[in-house]
Parts: sequence; structure tokens; C-alpha cells
Amino acid sequence: MSGSNSSTRDSDRSAQSDPVSPLSFTVHSMPTPDLSARRTTSGRWKMLAVLAVCASPVIASYFTYFVIRPDGRTNYSEFVTPTREMPEALPLTTLDGQSVPASSLRGQWLIVVVADGACDARCESHLLLQRQLRETLGKDKARVDKVWLIPDDVAPRPEVLQAITPGQATQVLKVPAAALSQWLSPVDGHRLDEHLYLVDPMGQWMMRTPVDPDPAKLKKDLERLLRASASWDEPGR
Repeated sequence: MSGSNSSTRDSDRSAQSDPVSPLSFTVHSMPTPDLSARRTTSGRWKMLAVLAVCASPVIASYFTYFVIRPDGRTNYSEFVTPTREMPEALPLTTLDGQSVPASSLRGQWLIVVVADGACDARCESHLLLQRQLRETLGKDKARVDKVWLIPDDVAPRPEVLQAITPGQATQVLKVPAAALSQWLSPVDGHRLDEHLYLVDPMGQWMMRTPVDPDPAKLKKDLERLLRASASWDEPGR
């Protein structure tokens, strides 16, 4: 049994000379969140929220007058859905070739006539109607501008320009036909110069008149638009 006792004593000495080491814990650093990505996402949501708030009065007014139609009325002109924003890069120039930024047309309701510089009988009729519509709006006429877009290189006759000058002059601008067609368009089977076009103060083309429009019915459309936008539109740019 001496061998057994010797083995036991050896085990005891080993246990005393090699005490149990305490457990150690290694703390690993937590992954750092990508704060920049979170800020970017948050910023985008805030921007979209601001845009939605700004656009909501416009959307609500159009929806009320042209979708719900609480009194059963129907608009005479065609409501463009979705509306088409005026391109920022629309290449507009004055008759003497000076560049005009498209953004300069924003801030007012626009009655737009599209016609070649030669200005035939239909063109003259549209320019007259454009002027009459604005003048019959009373105090609201300060919220409306007249624009004649010429998609060719022909200079208008002096007598035509003189006829549209009295009162608030029509803004006459040239624009390439191809560029204009990216924004305005006629009813299928018709030409651009057969309609008048209504553009809101935010630069959105939102209504197209019938061919050879009835002045009285067109005036009602315009008056309705001005009433619907009274809460967010102010006279002058």
C-alpha cells in the first residue's frame, strides 16, 4: 500500500504547488452603428415630409374641385392627370434672343397660347381670348399672366404684337418645338396650337382647353381654379 500512499502524497503536493487560476473574461467592443447612414435616411424622410406638407393644399384644392365635385359640377376643360411640371431646362428665349429661365414663369397662374410666329386666324383668336379671360377676372387678374410660346423662328408681325400690348402685356417667348413637346401635348389627332393651356403657380401644367373653347365656360374653369387655390396662392411672384 506504500505505492498508493506515495501517489496520494504526490497528488496533494501537486495541488498545493499549482493552485487553480481564476477565470478571466475578455470584453469585446460592440459594433459601432453607422450613424451617417441613419442620419441620411432620417434627413430624406424629413425632406419628403416637408414636401408633402407644402404640396398638400394644392392637392386638396384640386381634389375637392375636380374629383369630389361637391355640387355636382363638371369642369369644361380637361384636367391633366398627373400634372406635368415645367422642365427647369426648358430653353426659352425672348424675340431678340435673350435667354429666359423657365423658373421665372413660376409664381403666377399662366394662360398659355402656343402658335407659330406667323400667327394665323386661330392664333389671333386665342390671343384675344387669352386677354379677355384675364381682364374679366376682376381683382384676381393680378394672379394670372399671359404667355405666348412660339415654336418656330418666324418673327410675329408688328401689328400682332401691338394688339397684345395694352394692359398687362403678353410675355412672348420662343421655344424649340421638340423641347416644348416634352412638356405640353395636344389631344390625340390635334395640334398644340389648337388648345390653350393652364399652368399653376408651381409650374405644373394641369388643364387643357377643348379645341375652339367656349369663352364663358372657360372663364368658369379659371374662376374655379382661382377660388380653389386662394388659400395658398398670392398675387405677384
